[in-house]
Amino acid sequence: MTPFTTAVTWIDVRDRLPRNGIPVAAAITGRYPAGNSDSDTAPGEEFWLVRTMYYTTEHRDGENDATVARNCFVDSDRVIRYPYSPNRDDSVTHWAYLPTLPGQTTHSLGGDEVRPALLDVWRSPTSS
Repeated sequence: MTPFTTAVTWIDVRDRLPRNGIPVAAAITGRYPAGNSDSDTAPGEEFWLVRTMYYTTEHRDGENDATVARNCFVDSDRVIRYPYSPNRDDSVTHWAYLPTLPGQTTHSLGGDEVRPALLDVWRSPTSS
């Protein structure tokens, strides 16, 4: 294992939202629906969990471009969640920028930069 450390700064959605299109870690709160037999939790139990999502000022449903969601977070399953509201289930309370790539100061690399950066990280001393 390569010994890299990162710090996470959580931002309250009531204070500020991410830039449009940026991937983030999102803390989501809600309540499991009553009678959900797929869940290991009691029906109606509250939850708070972290998912990777992206924030967008305008999300169009891929099957129905007439449906537009505004100022929302979208996960990899295209589930839309909105910034926290006490009257809304399944909403985002906080968000944080994703950590940078191992050994890097950026969140993404492309093209000719990828292979040398990846090799540098793999050559780094490992801890046991």
